[in-house]
Amino acid sequence: MRLALICRPFTFYGGVETSTAGLMGELIRRGHAIDLLSTRGQADVPGARVVRLPTIRQPSALRLIWFALAARRAVAVGHYDIVHSHERTLTQDIYRAGEGVHRAYLEAMGRRGAMLNPHHRAVCAMERRIFRLRSARHVVAISRRGKAEIERRYATAAESVTLVYNGVDLERFHPRNRSRLGKSAREALGLDADAWVVLFVGSGFERKGLAPLLEGLSRLADGRWRLVVAGKGDARFYQALAESLRVNERIRWIGLRADVESLYAAADAVALPARYEPFGNVHLEALASGVPVLTSAVAGGSEVVTHGRTGWVVTDPTGAAIAEGLTAIREGAGADTSSTARHAAESFTYARQAEAFERIYRGLGRGAWGGGRDTKSDIGGTS
Repeated sequence: MRLALICRPFTFYGGVETSTAGLMGELIRRGHAIDLLSTRGQADVPGARVVRLPTIRQPSALRLIWFALAARRAVAVGHYDIVHSHERTLTQDIYRAGEGVHRAYLEAMGRRGAMLNPHHRAVCAMERRIFRLRSARHVVAISRRGKAEIERRYATAAESVTLVYNGVDLERFHPRNRSRLGKSAREALGLDADAWVVLFVGSGFERKGLAPLLEGLSRLADGRWRLVVAGKGDARFYQALAESLRVNERIRWIGLRADVESLYAAADAVALPARYEPFGNVHLEALASGVPVLTSAVAGGSEVVTHGRTGWVVTDPTGAAIAEGLTAIREGAGADTSSTARHAAESFTYARQAEAFERIYRGLGRGAWGGGRDTKSDIGGTS
C-alpha cells in the first residue's frame, strides 16, 4: 500500500517517538511505500520519503491549525491508499490517539479553565471532529482505558475504535544489558553498588507524577534508596521540592538521554505514577529490560503490568501509596523477577503492531482523502 503517515518529528529519545519509528520501520519492511508528512525538523528516515511541511512557531493555536492545513494540502495531491495520522489533523483515514483525549487530560491536571486558551480550544475542536468521525474514518486507541474514554466522551461507536498496543524494541531493551551496561552506568551516575535505584523516565514531570514520587521517596527511611530522574522539562520546582523534603542528595537529575537502555540496566525498579498517561512506553521498555514497574491505575501502560508480580499499580498516586508500592517491589524482588518482567513484554512486538494496522487498512479499503477529497474546516468552539 501507499501510505501517508502524518507525524511530528521524532527522535530515539522519547517512548512515543521510538514506538513510532519502530512501527514505521516494520511497515516499510513489510513492503509498504510510506510518505512521512512532518515538519522541517524531521531527519531523513531510511526507506521512507519525508515530506517536510511548512510550519510557523507561534502562536501555538495557529501553529496547530497551520500544520493541519499543510497536511491536508499534501494529502490532496498524494494519491494515497491510506492516510494514517498520529497528529490531530483535518484529513486522516486513521487517527492514532496516542495522546488520549485532550479534555480528559485538562481535567486530570485540574485545568478546566484552560478552555479559555485558544490553543486548548483548537485541540479540543479538532478532536471533536476526529472522534465523531467527521475528519477520520477510524480511530486507534493505545489502551483499553483510552478506548473506553473516547467512546464514553464522544459517543464514538465501539466498532470504530480499535485497540492496538504499542510495540517495543526487544533487542535494544533486554535484561542482558544489566551485565553489559549496568555497572558502568551506575558508576557514571555516582551510584553505589548496594544502592536500590528507582528510575523515572519521562518528559512532562507534572503529568507523569514526579512530585508524588519525590514525596514517596521521602517516606523511605533506608538511606540506600536512590532516584534517577531522566527526561525533558524544567526541573527547578521539583529540585526545590526535593530540597524541602530533604531527599535531594538521593537524587540524580540527568535530563534527556539518548542511551536510555543503559539507565534501565542500572535500575532496580522504574516508577511512573502518572496523573494522566494514555499508555507510556516506559512500561514496555522497563519490562523488556527485566525491570519491574510501579505505575498508577490511570496510566494505560498499567494494563501490561501484573500487580504484585511484574510491578505495582497504585490506585491513587500519593506519596504514601508510592512508598508502599516501591517497598513491596523491593521486598518481592527475587531471582525470577527479571525473567518474569521480560516475559510480560515479549508479545509486544512491532510486527504485531504493524499486523494490527494492516488489518484496519484492509478493512477500510482505499482511503477517502488520498485521492483528493476535501473537507471544510470548522476549527473553533469547544468540545
